[in-house]
Amino acid sequence: MATVHDTAIIDPTAHLADDVLVGPYCVIGPDVEIGEGTVLHNHVAIQSLTSIGRENVFYPFSVIGADPQDRKFHGERTRLKIGDRNKIREHVTIHRGTGNGGGLTRVGNDNLIMVAVHIAHDCILGNDICIANQVMLAGHVRIEDGANIGGGAGLHHFTTVGSCAFVGGLARITKDVPPFMIVEGNPAEVRAINWIAMTRRGYSADHIDAVKDAYKRLYRDNGAPMSDKIVELKREYHDVPAVLQLCEALVAAAQGVHGRAAETRRADDKRNGQSDYAA
Repeated sequence: MATVHDTAIIDPTAHLADDVLVGPYCVIGPDVEIGEGTVLHNHVAIQSLTSIGRENVFYPFSVIGADPQDRKFHGERTRLKIGDRNKIREHVTIHRGTGNGGGLTRVGNDNLIMVAVHIAHDCILGNDICIANQVMLAGHVRIEDGANIGGGAGLHHFTTVGSCAFVGGLARITKDVPPFMIVEGNPAEVRAINWIAMTRRGYSADHIDAVKDAYKRLYRDNGAPMSDKIVELKREYHDVPAVLQLCEALVAAAQGVHGRAAETRRADDKRNGQSDYAA
C-alpha cells in the first residue's frame, strides 16, 4: 500500500503504486495514476486526468493537471502525462491539454521545473530540461531535449525551443529558438552557441566546431541571404546531424507564422474555417 498521510484526500478512482509517498494535506483527484517511487510533499494538488511515472518529486503547493486557462475549453476529458524522475518545485502549475489543441500536455523525463513555473495547456516538454523560477510557457509551447530556460522568461504560444538551446533570464520569446543556440534580450536574439550543453549531451568536438562555424556564417556574416547560407551549410556538413538539425529548424521557422513553425497548424485551420488555437 502507498504511504498516505491521514490528512490527505484521495479520490477512489485514483491509482497509486505501492511505494508512493503522499504527504500532509495533499489532494489527488479522479482518474489520476502515480507510478512507483513518486513522492508528494505536503499541500500538493493533482487535480484530475493525469498520469505520472516513476520516481518523481512534487514540492509543496504545486498544482498539477488543472483545467486549462482557455476560454474555448468546455470540460473536455483532456490529459496531462508526466514521465519519470522529474522534480517539480514549489508553486509550479501544469495544466491539461485542450480539446482542439491535441488534448494532451506532456512532460518527459529527468526534468527540473523550478519554483512558480507555469506550463500551459498542450505544451510538450522533452527530457533533461531545466526551467528556472517563474518562467511562463504559454499554450502549445515545445521544449526539446537538453534545453535550459532562465528565470522569468516568457514564451509566446506555439514557440519551439530547440534541443540544447539556452534562453536567458527575463527574455521575451516570440519566435522559435534554434537548437544549440543561446538567445537573450528583448527582443531575444541569438548571441552564441551553447557548447556546454552540447558537451554534456555527448556531442564530439568536431561536431561542436561545425556548429560554431555554422553560427558564425549564419549570424555574423552579413553577406549572402540566410537561405543561401543554409543551402551551403547543408551541402558542406551533410554528415553532421547537429548542423542539419539547426538548418532544418531555421527553415521550418521561416516557413511558419511570425517565426513559429508550430503555428502553421493554427493558420491552416483558420483558412479552413476551424477553431482558433490561441489561449
